[in-house]
Amino acid sequence: MSRSFAELLPTPLTAESLARLQPLGRAEDLLLLLERWVERGWLRALDKAFVAFLHERDPQGDPLVLLAAALTSHQLGHGHVCLDLFETLKEPDFALSLPPEGDIQTGAMLLPSQLLEALEGDAWCKALQASPLVEHAGQSSADAASRPLVLSERRLYLRRYWAYERRIDSALRQRLALAEAAPDDLPARLNGLFGSPAQNAPIDWQKLACALAARGAFSIVTGGPGTGKTTTVVRLLALLQAPAVEAGAPLRIRLAAPTGKAAARLTESISLQVKSLEVDDKVRQKIPSDVTTVHRLLGSRPGTRHFRHHAGNRLPLDVLVVDEASMIDLEMMANLLDALPAHARLVLLGDKDQLASVEAGAVLGDLCRDAEAGWYTPQTRAWLEQISGENLGASGLQQDLDGTHPLAQQVVMLRHSRRFGEGSGIGQLSRLVNRQQPLEARALLAAGSHADLFALPLKGEQDRGFERLALEGRGTEAKGYRHYLEVLREQRPNAETGLEDPCWAAWAGNVLQAFEAFQVLCAVRKGPWGVEGLNARITHALFARKLIDSDQHWYEGRPVLMTRNDYGLGLMNGDIGIALKLPEGDGPTRRHVLRVAFARNDGQGGIRFVLPSRLNDVETVYAMTVHKSQGSEFSHTALVLPEALNPVLTKELIYTGITRAKHWFSLVEPRAGVFEEAVQRKVKRLSGLMLGLG
Repeated sequence: MSRSFAELLPTPLTAESLARLQPLGRAEDLLLLLERWVERGWLRALDKAFVAFLHERDPQGDPLVLLAAALTSHQLGHGHVCLDLFETLKEPDFALSLPPEGDIQTGAMLLPSQLLEALEGDAWCKALQASPLVEHAGQSSADAASRPLVLSERRLYLRRYWAYERRIDSALRQRLALAEAAPDDLPARLNGLFGSPAQNAPIDWQKLACALAARGAFSIVTGGPGTGKTTTVVRLLALLQAPAVEAGAPLRIRLAAPTGKAAARLTESISLQVKSLEVDDKVRQKIPSDVTTVHRLLGSRPGTRHFRHHAGNRLPLDVLVVDEASMIDLEMMANLLDALPAHARLVLLGDKDQLASVEAGAVLGDLCRDAEAGWYTPQTRAWLEQISGENLGASGLQQDLDGTHPLAQQVVMLRHSRRFGEGSGIGQLSRLVNRQQPLEARALLAAGSHADLFALPLKGEQDRGFERLALEGRGTEAKGYRHYLEVLREQRPNAETGLEDPCWAAWAGNVLQAFEAFQVLCAVRKGPWGVEGLNARITHALFARKLIDSDQHWYEGRPVLMTRNDYGLGLMNGDIGIALKLPEGDGPTRRHVLRVAFARNDGQGGIRFVLPSRLNDVETVYAMTVHKSQGSEFSHTALVLPEALNPVLTKELIYTGITRAKHWFSLVEPRAGVFEEAVQRKVKRLSGLMLGLG
């Protein structure tokens, strides 16, 4: 028989608690309550549907199991791989981001936090252990594979995500156990690429990263903007490819990134660096610069979760480098590792401090948990010093004396930023935010001593300061959106020629480049200070000043963001295009029609022109979310915070927004204090990925 919640709760309970919990007697009552939570936006309809499915499978099941299932599904929607039962009970509001701030006028309805505060962890675990819907991790049973939930100690998973985590854990264990044969002359080859160590010179972390990667089947290079991740990987590829070319068996190397935009940026960057490498031409020719998306690399099958390459049809490669790895979610990482040949090397690049993927999991963050402290064994340190000539004595790194950090032996954190020097306000601000020092960060913004930092406090929605910043920028150098529209208007070709004339593509390229001079970034999508509200507001402001000729749907100058991959058009999620009036037809029949100009993603330059009618998955992009901006850089960015603290506001989001700026950063604050509150909060994505990897 299904028991009431009151029977499952510890005693004594207050009269108030009992009054709230008595109506929640059976599983059917829980389903009704979940329906109300969905109506309030506290749960997704998907979460409620999952619980209804489980209830059909076990109609007499314990309502505590259904509650745990609802919250586990909810956690996936917030990027968590699992539900930590005791963490959830300890801090319900923080763990679940429920209910939204300010939304507490619920009358007699039971709040998620009120329900959870009345529960007891051991009783919850026992209910799950007794359920036929739940498999116990590490215990085999005849019907285990058919149970949709998995309980691993205090963590509850949906089976699919438990399987992803185990596949990643197993694959990385195998790779960490493989020792690759490094060439006997590795020290000489490293000195040839990086130079011999100079006395009293700072540690060359790039050199150390290449040394570690040369000896392992799996390695990670992490570091902030400007620390040289791309430079490091180009030299690593030269280090790996040179002996193979000399032996007459060049390595098959592939490069990938999570998004088309990140792939295009890496293609361009690697192309330039390969040209300047001081290596033999035969080696240079075997270092690829063509970067693809991870989806395309694996061969995604539209409309399914499956790929052409998998454990039964491995990728034809010897070395795989994946950039912007912080954006790769748990499911994609599992698929990628499944498809890798057993002999292939995998190198992950990324900034561990950036936002994690939108989907569930923070794989790079989990794997780089020890990167800052180092945790190299004495054997690893001695080997690194011998091979590289670097002295780690003054590095300040922790030592792993008992061998409990196997993964750390293949992770290097780059620590010196060449983009943000010591005098850079952006660099200093990003470091303070990353260290969660809100008061110091605020003082830096308020000081006005750095020309690359600007804080704009606003006095209500009627304050026109934001429009001035968005349109005019700051001074003559830190541009706003007027700049790209002036380039559009003033540099338009006068030629009476067709679209085949290269002057049109050159003009479109200049407009796209000018648009990258400025970008508004938002923490949220909804509300007056979210993407939707600010896109409408900026569009109206541009139209009011006659900088665009319409504020309805398609008009010349409209910037758009691809929101899904379109392989038919060769456009990727995150690509930005701008609508331009371009010639069509010849002679007297020639007219000008709107086409959307996109920069090509192949690293070779060039422009792709697409009719607006063919673009179904685009949105205006005067403002975009910080998540969408990952893998991009802009000369000047303005980060707009919402008026109220929101679950997405964390130090990782603020850090990512700041570091999208190359030269100038503006912080827009509708309400004082939100910045400090956000910096004090850290993303804590729940998973069990690191438990077996040290």
